[in-house]
Amino acid sequence: MKRVQEKNRKRQRRKYHIRKKIFGTPKRPRLSVYRSNKHMYVQAIDDLAGHTLTSASTMEKDYRDLSNSVDNAKSIGKVIGERLKEKQIESVVFDRNGFPYHGIVRGIAEGAREAGVKF
Repeated sequence: MKRVQEKNRKRQRRKYHIRKKIFGTPKRPRLSVYRSNKHMYVQAIDDLAGHTLTSASTMEKDYRDLSNSVDNAKSIGKVIGERLKEKQIESVVFDRNGFPYHGIVRGIAEGAREAGVKF
């Protein structure tokens, strides 16, 4: 139990350190990624207004059967990229939310880049 608490505490410290420097605007929102053991969540956030512009996750009905894997992360990244393109948003600021830029987090970023979003 202590090991899990320590791991979460370290991720929280990394998250705060990253968030001091990253800020989303309506033209260039913050693309925040969260992953749990079962699901992946991605949000495009306008920090000025405090609103989520668009989101995608494996909790949605169409993507509920996707497991946590790099290939599925790329497909979720493509989904968020397409939704951003529909709203005429070309570039974002990537917020890995304290997670290492590896595996699922990297897969989401690559999927969004394949959809045409720049960061």
